[in-house]
Amino acid sequence: MRFDIITIFPGFFAGIFEHGVVKRAIQGGLLAVGVHDLREFAHDRHRTVDDRPFGGGEGMVLKPEPLAEAVEHLGLAPKAERVAQRETVILLSAQGRKFSQGMARDLAQTKRVVLLCGRYEGVDERVNELVADQELSIGDYVLSGGELAAAVVLDATMRLLPGVLGNEASSEYESFGQSDELLNRTGTALCSTHGAGGLLDYPHYTRPAEFRGLVVPEVLSGGNHEQIRRWRRERALEKTLRNRPDLLPHAELSAEDRRFLRALEQRLGGAQSKDSV
Repeated sequence: MRFDIITIFPGFFAGIFEHGVVKRAIQGGLLAVGVHDLREFAHDRHRTVDDRPFGGGEGMVLKPEPLAEAVEHLGLAPKAERVAQRETVILLSAQGRKFSQGMARDLAQTKRVVLLCGRYEGVDERVNELVADQELSIGDYVLSGGELAAAVVLDATMRLLPGVLGNEASSEYESFGQSDELLNRTGTALCSTHGAGGLLDYPHYTRPAEFRGLVVPEVLSGGNHEQIRRWRRERALEKTLRNRPDLLPHAELSAEDRRFLRALEQRLGGAQSKDSV
């Protein structure tokens, strides 16, 4: 798989791809990354890539010509043919759809991804209409540029490629992961871990068994896989309810999950009422 990043700050990425999983993926030939300086595609004396917005207003806007030329320089298929060629051009901006683990899984099925890093007040809308296939945001906040977002999208996607992680299950049994049904297509017995099915991950523990008065839950060292699975599922449900209740309406929940959540909500509601008194 190949990523191409178009930016006015190519030096931003100098160290990001030289560590950890990304570095191993590149060295192993599983991932290729190209970083391109947008100013190389501006042909005036000052290599200008921005200008004042029509209609007035604050800030500067990235011009369409350099971005369009930079994408054309990469030799991609025409926009209408990119899906068939498993290619996509993404404009990173605060106005885009919110990036998710599901989108990362979809991108991991492509062969080539081009990331356009916005800057200043924004990007000429004609880039979105004529050049980009999709517009993505990594969250409901505004960054000074799309470089950080590009690094996030690349990292979240490339770790899902076969062979990138040391343990293939690491990308399956984690927050926002797939359900047991999707993971267990072969009908083989599941391990002591539940598929997340859209929930947050469960708490993790390692040695020592006791640290500063806190002891690892006894169920995790008991050897009963079914009990461990149930404990982990309940803790994932509890953490999701506490930290990201907005995920629950879209999560894949069993009848047992729903019963546990109802009981937990009643307990938490009672505790809150007691505290308020």
